[in-house]
Amino acid sequence: MAQNTLLTHDKFLLGTFATNCGGGMTVSTLPDRWQATWENNLKLGKLLDDAGMDFMLPIARWIGYGGETDFHGYVLETVTWATALLANTRNISVFATVHTVANHPVVVAKQIATMAQISGNRVGLNIVAGWNKPEYDALGVKLPDDHETRYGYAQEWFDFIKKIWHHDGRFDWDGKYFQAKGVYGNPRPEFDPPIFNAAGSGQGREFASRNANFLFTPAMELERSKKEVAELKAQGDAQGRKVDVMTFSHVVCRPTEAEAKAEWERIMGNIDNGAVDNLMNLQFAHAHSFPHELLEQIRERMAAGHGGFPLVGTPEQVADGLCALHAAGFRGTTLSFVDYVKEFPYFRDTVLPLLQQRGIR
Repeated sequence: MAQNTLLTHDKFLLGTFATNCGGGMTVSTLPDRWQATWENNLKLGKLLDDAGMDFMLPIARWIGYGGETDFHGYVLETVTWATALLANTRNISVFATVHTVANHPVVVAKQIATMAQISGNRVGLNIVAGWNKPEYDALGVKLPDDHETRYGYAQEWFDFIKKIWHHDGRFDWDGKYFQAKGVYGNPRPEFDPPIFNAAGSGQGREFASRNANFLFTPAMELERSKKEVAELKAQGDAQGRKVDVMTFSHVVCRPTEAEAKAEWERIMGNIDNGAVDNLMNLQFAHAHSFPHELLEQIRERMAAGHGGFPLVGTPEQVADGLCALHAAGFRGTTLSFVDYVKEFPYFRDTVLPLLQQRGIR
């Protein structure tokens, strides 16, 4: 079986984000917003697979953000979701998003190895060190106040997993956070899966540079992004590792610019303001995935696509936006839609051919 293609292909990577979550990435009261049923996810997974899309990335949530819709209160668990999608697709990579605090390394190591065998190594792992205090409260555990502790825990967690994947025979683990005896991994993945990590703090980005293949960061102003991407890649180089930088985007693609703008206004006219307020407050208080100096500028983007880069317009304009992200140094982007199954086919038929013509796919 071949190594995961995300680690071997040079094309601009495209995937979807949060299709396992009710509402997707749009914090909206719209009645036609994304419904994250298994039926819809399976239908979309097959559409993406047939279209040659690269990956699907879920969000792991345990409680929602409140508001009128309790945004992300309805969420399909990511390991079982990803396993089922991998069993029903042929080429696309599917990630499991895993919170370090809620999932023991010995269990995760075997889950990923099993998923690799099911899929021919198309599984990926998105590591979440933790930021959302109400979720920690719901799990009955304490969110450490300092990033050193959060990422120290995450580092040992992932070191433990890697040893299980690579060590022959039994071993004991005597660390600061985990102690175990007679551990071994069987089966083990043939290749290490691609690792995603979203990080905004200094400690988080150091963790990503040491461990991740792809670091996620928001694209706000592309001139700023060019510098940031170069710095993040250099940070990986300093660790002797190749770390690519990814971002996330929200797509409103229509035949005319006027139609696309009208749809954007429809989204903005149906915001779940309570959920947006809660999400923004949590990002300010506990997370560093978004640089704080930018958070106040992005409420509209947060409502439309959870902070994603807006790709709004005709197919040509959307393709222009994706090419601009590529030119800024991003290795790829996730895509979200108000309704993925309804809107993706138009993107597939009109935007993907333009990207191929322009040489980035």
